[in-house]
Amino acid sequence: MTIRESFEQQEKEYLSPYAALSINTKGRLKDEEPCDIRPVFQRDRDRIIHCKSFRRLKDKTQVFLSPEGDHYRTRLTHTLEVSQNARTIAKALRLNEELVEAIALGHDLGHTPFGHAGERALNRICPNGFEHNVQSVRTVDRLEKGGQGLNLTFEVRDGILNHQTVGKPHTLEGKIVQFSDKIAYIHHDMDDALRAGILKESDVPASIRDVIGSTTGERLDHFIHDIVTNSMDKNDICMSEPVAEAMRNLRQFMFENVYQNPVAKSEESKAEALMETLYLHFMKHVDSLPEEFIQLMEDGEPREQVVCDYVAAMTDRFAINVYEDIYIPKSWSI
Repeated sequence: MTIRESFEQQEKEYLSPYAALSINTKGRLKDEEPCDIRPVFQRDRDRIIHCKSFRRLKDKTQVFLSPEGDHYRTRLTHTLEVSQNARTIAKALRLNEELVEAIALGHDLGHTPFGHAGERALNRICPNGFEHNVQSVRTVDRLEKGGQGLNLTFEVRDGILNHQTVGKPHTLEGKIVQFSDKIAYIHHDMDDALRAGILKESDVPASIRDVIGSTTGERLDHFIHDIVTNSMDKNDICMSEPVAEAMRNLRQFMFENVYQNPVAKSEESKAEALMETLYLHFMKHVDSLPEEFIQLMEDGEPREQVVCDYVAAMTDRFAINVYEDIYIPKSWSI
């Protein structure tokens, strides 16, 4: 028996009957030899951590564009917080911790620079629109490893695709990540808004604080405990209705006071204009794209999709540098 097979046997013996077992995976897009040490979902997790698009998350905006301070969240720290929330819930429910970690770490790989401002810009200007969850799947399927993709399992790809509220994941592990994503961004966006002075704890309506707590830490703890308590020994992941309603109300409060706040969002129109300008530039100058993107077009990928891929993959800093290199005059010198 290999080390992998012993791990697979341990999953059978320990995990919940509702868990997604590694040995029962629906497989990969391309068949490959199994690893003798790692079960499939652990292998997927490792591939995601080592890929270039994961590393780029450290320089992509979460909510606040180019914040002055070291403690504001980035897309990478958001991803790590989603992963930690998901692993805590999965472990308590005896579900597959490696599967939730792989989904969580990969769920935003296709996100644009400048947060949802970048996503809005590409959705507006690209002929086929733009959704970051769809782009995340395209990233792992096609764009990584020079066009070869990461060849992840169905379960991980399904969880990445369906991590947004409207999605319908096929596994309980995917549902955990769906909840954990919302919990993470509500928690850390509130924390960042408090740090920025945009909000005070007393601004949160008493009707919400009375149900889920009066600090960001209390609310995070309450959300996770509520999910664990209400999902235990069930073929579902769910919250109690009072807590689910409080989450909806808190999310609405965040939209009204943070996500649409003119102070926090004052630079977003500039970011959107920059993204649209870059897209239009590279549509006219596809020969200036990196070789791996030119190869995608030679393989038959539409120019519009490949340009969208390139611009979406940029970090905030790289997008600004490219824009400056193209459009900002440089000092002349001998």
